[in-house]
Amino acid sequence: MQPASWAPLTAFAAALLAVWWLAGSRLSGLLLDRPNSRSLHEVPVPRTGGLGLLAGALLGITIIAPRLPTVLWIALAALMLVSFFDDVRGIPAPLRLLLHLAVCAWFATTALAGGNDFLVTAAAALAIAWMANLYNFMDGSDGLAGGMALSGFFFYGVAAWLAGNTEFALVNFSIAAAAAAFLVFNFHPARIFLGDAGSVPLGFLAAALGLLGWLQRDWTWWFPALVFSPFIVDASVTLARRLLRRDRVWQAHRDHYYQRLVRLGWGHRGTALAEYALMFSCGALALAAMAMPAVMQAAALATVALAYLALIALIERAWRRTAGNGK
Repeated sequence: MQPASWAPLTAFAAALLAVWWLAGSRLSGLLLDRPNSRSLHEVPVPRTGGLGLLAGALLGITIIAPRLPTVLWIALAALMLVSFFDDVRGIPAPLRLLLHLAVCAWFATTALAGGNDFLVTAAAALAIAWMANLYNFMDGSDGLAGGMALSGFFFYGVAAWLAGNTEFALVNFSIAAAAAAFLVFNFHPARIFLGDAGSVPLGFLAAALGLLGWLQRDWTWWFPALVFSPFIVDASVTLARRLLRRDRVWQAHRDHYYQRLVRLGWGHRGTALAEYALMFSCGALALAAMAMPAVMQAAALATVALAYLALIALIERAWRRTAGNGK
C-alpha cells in the first residue's frame, strides 16, 4: 500500500489528538465562545477546534504531496491568520470582508489564469468569499459545520475517485476524516467549537476545491453547489430575507433555518441528525445525477430546488405558528 493511502487515517488520528488537547488546553481557556442573546449554547465553550481539525487535515495532505496550485495553500494560510486574529482580538466586519474578498479574488484570478472572461473570474471570487463567510454563519449549532465538512468533502472524494483522480480524492478524504475526528468532540453536547479560524478556511476549501475539481474535470460545475447546498441554501435565503427587512446583515442573529429548528424544539442533536440526512441525500443525488443525461440532470436540480422551497415553507409555517402562540 502506498504511503499516501494512509493519509486519511493519519488526518483522523492527528486531528483527534489535536482537538482533544485543545479542548483542555490553556489556549482554549483564553478563547471562549461566551453565550449571548444570539447564541444557542448556554455555557462558555472553547473555539479552537478548527485549529486541530485543519492541523490534522494538513498533515494528511502533506503525506499525499498533491500537485495543487501553490496559491491554494497561501490563500488558505492567509485566511487562517486573519480568522485567528479575529477570534483573538476581533476585526471590524467591513475590514474582515474586504480581506476575505481580496484573498479569494487573488485565488480565483490565479486559478482561472488560462481564461479571459472577467465576469466568470469575478463570479468565482464572490462565490468563494461567500462560501467562506456562510460557512462561518452556519457554524452555530453543535455538530452542524463538522457534519457538513465530513459529508461534503467525502462526496468530493468519491467523485474524484470515480473520475480517476486518486490524489485529489485522498486530499478530500483527509479533510473529511479530520472533520470526523472533530465531531467526536463537537457533537452535542459540544466540548469545543470550530471558531472563525476553522469555519472560514473550511468554507474556502469547499469552494476552492470545488472550483479546482471542475477545472480538472472531476465533476460538473453544479456538483459542489449541490453537495454543499444544505449550507448554501440556508445562508443565502436567510441573507436575502434579512436584506429585504433592511436588517444589519453583518450582525450576529438567530434567523437561520437551522437555528429556528433548534428553537422549535428539535434541539441540537435532532437538528444535526436531520441536517445529516439532508447532507447525505444531496451528496448521493449529486453523484447519481452526474451519470445522467443533461435533461435528467436539469430535472434533478429542479426537483431539489422545489424540495428546498417546500422545506423552507414548512419551517416558516411552524415558526409563525409558534410566534402566534406566544412561545
